[in-house]
Amino acid sequence: MFEQLTQLAQQFGVESVVKNQAIPNEQNEAVMTEASSSIFSGLQKIVSEGGADQLAGLFQGNNAQDSSNPVVQKLTEQLTGSLGEKFGINSETASGVAGSLIPQILGSLVNKAKDPNDSSFQISDVIAAISGNSAQNSGIMDAISKYGGQFGLDQNADGKVDISDAMSAVTKKGGGIGSILGKLFGKQ
Repeated sequence: MFEQLTQLAQQFGVESVVKNQAIPNEQNEAVMTEASSSIFSGLQKIVSEGGADQLAGLFQGNNAQDSSNPVVQKLTEQLTGSLGEKFGINSETASGVAGSLIPQILGSLVNKAKDPNDSSFQISDVIAAISGNSAQNSGIMDAISKYGGQFGLDQNADGKVDISDAMSAVTKKGGGIGSILGKLFGKQ
C-alpha cells in the first residue's frame, strides 16, 4: 500500500510541491515521500486509537476529499507539522501543501478501493495494511459493515460484511502478513 500511496503523492504533488517555488527542487521527492508515509502512519495511528468509525466514514460519498472530515484534518495537521520539522518549510506553505495533497491522495485511494474495475487498491488490503492485528481488523470491519453494501465486500454472499469477508478477500489475493510485508517492500 505504501508504494501506491507514494505513486499517488507523486501524481498529485506536481502542482502543490514541484511547481511550488517555496519548496526547493532538491526536496520535492522527499516532501512527496513524506506525504505518503505521513498518511500511512496517520491512518495506523487513527486505527490504534480506536478510530475505526472515522476510518469507515472516509468511504462514505466524497468524505475523503472533504477538508472538514476529522481523518483528513488529522492527517493534514500531521503532514503540516512534519514538513515544517523535517524540511524547514514555513507553516503557511506546509499547510497549503498538506491541505492540497491529503484530500487528493485520500480521495483517489478511496475511489480506487471502491471501484470494482480497479484492482490496484482493495478495501481489504487497505484495512490489512494499516491495522496490523485482528482485533483492530475486527473493529474496522464492524464499522465498515455498517456501510458494507456500498463496498462490494460481501465475499461469501451472506448478506452482511464481516471479518470473514475481509479475510476471504485478502486470502483470495494471496494475503497474510507475508503479502502485506511484500507490498510494503515492493516484492509483489
